[in-house]
Amino acid sequence: MTISHACEACGAAVRGADMEGFAGAYLTHARSAHPDWPYPDMAIRNYAEATQRLTGSTERLETMGDVDVRPVTEDRIDDWLSFFDHDAFAGNPPWAACYCTEPHLLVPGTPPEDVPEMHWSESRATMVELLRSGRSFGYLAYVDGRAGGWVNASRRSEYALYRLGAGSEPADGDVVGVSCFIIAPPYRRHGLAGRLLARVLEDAPGRGVAWVEAYPANGGREDDAGNFRGPRSMYEANGFLPAEDAKGHTVMRRRV
Repeated sequence: MTISHACEACGAAVRGADMEGFAGAYLTHARSAHPDWPYPDMAIRNYAEATQRLTGSTERLETMGDVDVRPVTEDRIDDWLSFFDHDAFAGNPPWAACYCTEPHLLVPGTPPEDVPEMHWSESRATMVELLRSGRSFGYLAYVDGRAGGWVNASRRSEYALYRLGAGSEPADGDVVGVSCFIIAPPYRRHGLAGRLLARVLEDAPGRGVAWVEAYPANGGREDDAGNFRGPRSMYEANGFLPAEDAKGHTVMRRRV
């Protein structure tokens, strides 16, 4: 079946016989019709394919059903994949290739040109391996049985982005870092992130850590998707205190 999609920038129809052909056609169109676009080839391919994968609703629900928050154990990885494949970034295809790998892989200070380009399927497979090995840990919030939100709550020792290294106080292995919330569009502004954070705090003592840490962006973000680190106000309401000012964010910490 031929894939056809209108370029968001100019409205031109881009077609391909399959996903790979469509992504190649979208890249060819981008380079010829939009030579000023600064994006790497892989980013354009990922964007093109995301327009076809993201089938979830972008409409916010006025009311929300029953919520059940569960850790992503082996038996829930398929739910996690379905959430990221179709729902998490509905309406936001530029971000859909991450699969929440960035805090695990991105070393602070790395120039943008030195960040490896990964196909979304590689990021997907990488994160599945991290979840299965226990190096990444987080929770899904189910709304009426459907996965609607995710929080990455791995140990700080498993993050490249926030790890402090030997001699840090508290030690990386003694801290759970709340690095990302991703809430599907229908469930935003219903308190789902707060429900996820509550479960992180509830379970932290049983995970053998003494601290939970968060990294809200300085100045906050008004757009829901851009506020993926969680608002500072939510952490303050849950007893977190500022611990350090970092580039672009504040480290907030709470003993558990």
